[in-house]
Amino acid sequence: MDINIFIERRKELKMSQVKLCQGICTQSTLSKFENNGRVPSLAILNKLCERLGLSVDDLYKNSSASTTHMRTVLNRIESDLMMEDYSKVSEALKDLNVDDVNNNELKMQFYYQKGLFTTLTNGKFEELFYNFSQILDNLDEEHRTIYSYLSYVGMGIFYSRINKMEQAEFYFGKVLEYINVHKDQTFQKSGLNAYLRILTIVFYTADFLIVKNDFETSLELVKRGIKLCSEQHITYYLPRLKLLEAKIAIGKNQPATVVKDLLTDAMAFAKINHNEVVELRINALRKQYQDMNR
Repeated sequence: MDINIFIERRKELKMSQVKLCQGICTQSTLSKFENNGRVPSLAILNKLCERLGLSVDDLYKNSSASTTHMRTVLNRIESDLMMEDYSKVSEALKDLNVDDVNNNELKMQFYYQKGLFTTLTNGKFEELFYNFSQILDNLDEEHRTIYSYLSYVGMGIFYSRINKMEQAEFYFGKVLEYINVHKDQTFQKSGLNAYLRILTIVFYTADFLIVKNDFETSLELVKRGIKLCSEQHITYYLPRLKLLEAKIAIGKNQPATVVKDLLTDAMAFAKINHNEVVELRINALRKQYQDMNR
């Protein structure tokens, strides 16, 4: 419900609270509705709206449109974040105001995106911590949604990058536990972004485990991610997952033909997705591997 529609209509008609509520309810009831969002009974609300020339449904119209628009914008940002198109993400996030988000799930989506973007672009710890804390300490205090685990991923990446591996392991341990508990969870066919979030936590956890030389668990996660991409026809993560698989093969001293085939697959998927960032990483790893084997 968008109470601002109600308030703006009253002010447009130059009608005081006293005049509006006369014969319908107390001014206190009206004041609590306008100032604190405490909705009166439907009978009272109907009469108040009628006096303003509105229907109760009118109070939901802008709110619904706003929510739909915000979800569309945030989903687009999410896709750009997965594609590592950080310039697009940066511009889009600058244009958003969290005060315009009137839905807790969308707020969590906003804060995780802002926090993860800050982490992946080596932003300030204070900023990423603030954004993740909005989820962990406020919107999802019981840590029941995937947004809490996306926040843990962000914290884990940050600590891993500054070589505080004990702290990083703490956060990624929580994420790995979540992945294992929810490995068989499915979503609606329209829930593309739900699968993207799963792939995000799977990818970054697998990437961290490679650093820890836990190649078996990492490979298991990579295979799970590739299977999910195949089942849901999602190609965003395939180049990076294949690149991780190549790194694991190198770490496990697999034959050169295996490594080269995986790098070739990764490059093919990167080109399909027009992901030049991953193409550069593949070329760098290929050169590094060739230098190692001279």
